[in-house]
Amino acid sequence: MSSSHSAPVIRAFFDEPTHTISYLVADPATRKAAVIDPVLDYDPRSGTVDLRSVRAILAAAREADWDIVWVLETHAHADHLSGAPYIKAETGATIGIGEHIKDVQRIFRPVFNATDLKTDGSDFDHLFRDGERFRIGDLEASVLHTPGHTPADVVYRIADAAFVGDTLFMPDYGTARADFPGGDARTLYRSIQRLLELPGETRLFMCHDYKAPGRDHYAWETTVQAQRDGNVHVGAGTSEEKFVAMRESRDATLSAPTLLLPSIQVNIRAGRMPAAESNGVRYLKVPVKAAPDAALL
Repeated sequence: MSSSHSAPVIRAFFDEPTHTISYLVADPATRKAAVIDPVLDYDPRSGTVDLRSVRAILAAAREADWDIVWVLETHAHADHLSGAPYIKAETGATIGIGEHIKDVQRIFRPVFNATDLKTDGSDFDHLFRDGERFRIGDLEASVLHTPGHTPADVVYRIADAAFVGDTLFMPDYGTARADFPGGDARTLYRSIQRLLELPGETRLFMCHDYKAPGRDHYAWETTVQAQRDGNVHVGAGTSEEKFVAMRESRDATLSAPTLLLPSIQVNIRAGRMPAAESNGVRYLKVPVKAAPDAALL
């Protein structure tokens, strides 16, 4: 799929504390733009948030005279808080995510006893269906539902580029974990195969990079063909059964992301914090789990 006018201009913004890449994608003909997976800077030690990452994206858009009309989330992230509402407040952009965010909200509402949380996706401005098409200026864009990492993951195809969220990493690093609630390794494999059916020259942009062993620099752009040929988890015709066995074994050794609990609470609300309590302060909850031999007083 390509625009009849031009290819997108793509700016990447790397947040090293969370290893996240956010993107500013613009149509040079109309100067309309989208932000994909923006980061809200959060210090878990103090509970402090700031907007330096959001401001860097907004400044780049102002400098280029681009009008941000979309903020696109590939899924409800578990490793960083979303900066989407702050970009919307400055630009009026529409916040979009895959329609299966409703499933994620239903999963996590009882985990945090979030009685204020609606589970119909209405915290977001637009819920994308699989295969839905939309425009960023004159650029054609479409949505590919790619569950497995979470039930709600989507890939955004914008002209000759695809923004894959956490479905894939760089070929030398592999694939995303599938052990979060609602995740499934077999489903992830099938989603990846669907993604690898795109034209081989399609450019793929990652949401994260962690430097694979032997690589001394961060990287986040590759192609469908490079993933087919060389992805260490699914390349060269890896079977579904082999992938599932590898993924489930690997996931069993992984610790929870540092920002898992605050990220999920915020991101299932489209980047908004829980409502302030009677003292005017907003709080993020930490569910306490007791080991079988530990009595809670």
